[in-house]
Amino acid sequence: MTDGPVDDAAVLDALFAGSPQGLFLLDGDRKVTRYNPSARGVRALPAEAVLGHYVEDFAPDLGTHEIAHLIDEVLTTGEPLRNRLIRGRSPSEPHRTLAVQVSLFPLRDGPGLVGVVEDVTERQAAADRLAVLSTVHRTLGATLDVQASADALVAALVPAFADAAAVDLLDDDPAGAEPPSGPLPTSVPLRRVAFAAPDGVRPLRRTGDSRPFPYPTPYTQALNDSHARLVQVTPDDPWLKTDPDGFAPLLGRTVHSMIVAPLTARDGVLGLLTLYRSRVDAFEEDDLDVARQAAATAASHLDNARRYRREHAVASALQRRLQPGATPRLSAVETANVYLPEGAGGAWFDVIPLSGARVALVVGDVAGHGIEAAATMGQLRVALRTLALQDLETDEVLTHLDEVAGQLTSVDAREAHPYLATCAVTVYDPVSRQCTMMRAGHPAPVLVDPDGAPLAVDVPLGPSLGAEGGAAFQPAVVQLPPGSLIALCTNGLLGAEGDREGDGETTAVHRLEHVLATPSRPLQELCDTAVYRMAPSRYDDAVLLLARTDSLPPQRVADWTLPADASVVGTARRLVGQQLTAWDLADRAFTTELIISELVTNAILYGEGPVRLRLIHDQERLLAEVTDANSASPHLRHARAGDEGGRGLYIVMRLSAHWGVRHGRRDKTIWSEQRLGEEPADLLAAVDAFDTAGV
Repeated sequence: MTDGPVDDAAVLDALFAGSPQGLFLLDGDRKVTRYNPSARGVRALPAEAVLGHYVEDFAPDLGTHEIAHLIDEVLTTGEPLRNRLIRGRSPSEPHRTLAVQVSLFPLRDGPGLVGVVEDVTERQAAADRLAVLSTVHRTLGATLDVQASADALVAALVPAFADAAAVDLLDDDPAGAEPPSGPLPTSVPLRRVAFAAPDGVRPLRRTGDSRPFPYPTPYTQALNDSHARLVQVTPDDPWLKTDPDGFAPLLGRTVHSMIVAPLTARDGVLGLLTLYRSRVDAFEEDDLDVARQAAATAASHLDNARRYRREHAVASALQRRLQPGATPRLSAVETANVYLPEGAGGAWFDVIPLSGARVALVVGDVAGHGIEAAATMGQLRVALRTLALQDLETDEVLTHLDEVAGQLTSVDAREAHPYLATCAVTVYDPVSRQCTMMRAGHPAPVLVDPDGAPLAVDVPLGPSLGAEGGAAFQPAVVQLPPGSLIALCTNGLLGAEGDREGDGETTAVHRLEHVLATPSRPLQELCDTAVYRMAPSRYDDAVLLLARTDSLPPQRVADWTLPADASVVGTARRLVGQQLTAWDLADRAFTTELIISELVTNAILYGEGPVRLRLIHDQERLLAEVTDANSASPHLRHARAGDEGGRGLYIVMRLSAHWGVRHGRRDKTIWSEQRLGEEPADLLAAVDAFDTAGV
């Protein structure tokens, strides 16, 4: 057929006689004057039903209005039209759907046109099936959420492939076990996760329902042998009688065919995909192949989503378990926190009481998500707490923590993540009101004075933990008035995951400063308000740790500097006794004097320079500290029976609730802590040890 008008009657005769395509000759009134019965849709129609009639008369359900519009357009414009796809019911076989390509060519010698109709039903059906599978593949890979994946599956299949679709899944095992392999017991319940159908269609079970399918039915058979099956549904099928009321909607909406396809992955059965048709065309064997492929694709994505959800739940539980419990009551600070484990990653915080009534406030974040990130977070948190309790300088704590972080990851992991972890550490001393801040690749602490004004402090940004060896960290030191606020947070709270040092983080910090502008409010209220105002990331963990500073009044601290002479031991005992009497703690005098005697004696014998003695009455604790200029650490040992010394630190340990050594740049401090209101531990045993030493 040429593109120009047709004017050769002989050519028309030849075409009508031998063309495998359907040919129709229409006059100027749009009625058929001649046709070729090769067209599939009119083969079984008598000639008198076609000749002299409009197309809509003998093909009322084959895109009638569209064809009539196209005919009018060609008759009016005189321009040919080619390969327009038309769908509808076959005129001679109403139980079948036809897909035809229609081309229309105007006649030159008079009004009218020739219509060429090519049957492309099979070809178009194959293309439609491929399009359905393409949609399934494209939409299911967009999420790792089970519900969203199931919804995407049924949306891809309805109405393009089925009139209704349902996804039913096994519930997750509470113990986290993998889905069972092999035949499933008929008593195993499946939960309806997703359903799609035209409005007003009542499903066999509501979304969220969890119960076994009736037995024996195509559903239980598919679960038993893991084979998809095509079922032609008739009202007298015996399996419908297993639950007449439950299957009533199936017959009520005249479903005539269905496909039940098991969802299997890694030899485990996840559930069922069920497809229903009530349209003209029933499901065919080719449709069963499409359903199998869609089910296999969906099962793979659903399995990944379930495994992700299971790992996310385990990681979240592990992460919560590794976070600190109730924060301790401290005289140094009042604290509150908010912890949002949205991403099941490695965000963490800690509040660590230190010697000398000080406290360390810590917030950190580990790269990545899942169990590995949570486990790494737990290791770093324990390591940092251990280092902090060694009373190291803050920069030494971060330096050693960086070494630990470097050993927790391989070179490949460091290449995948430019950093293993970030961390910010703030140490506050309520005696001097000195606040020391350091950070390793982490947002800087936010400081607000008692009047609500932000305090601008430049905290040098050190390298992230584990990113490079031999990192150096620089502290920022500031003296805070009582009632100031210290806020440490993660990028998840700031919403600056992709812009750690840019305008995004700066704007977020200003918003946080605005939230904290009323520091007298209860801290937990401020935490809640920060969550409301900051809009934390839903894809990353968010942590906010708030601390309101306090100070120890001068009358709660006693400080003396004594010469390094053995004669001052008695002086030290007398000064301590007098101070404890002034504090109404005379009942602690004997124990404390014994501790001070041992510590001062050791400082004189093994230390250098003058000896500094300090007592701190901190709420429910009594702290004693002795400082000398020798940085060497003392060693606790058990003296032998004949030794004349070596029992001093042992006695201090037995009389103290806690004790330790704090190292400065050029000195060391041995400290002892007693719990007020409690009897000293093994006081008589300590005295016996003291007497045995012959001191």
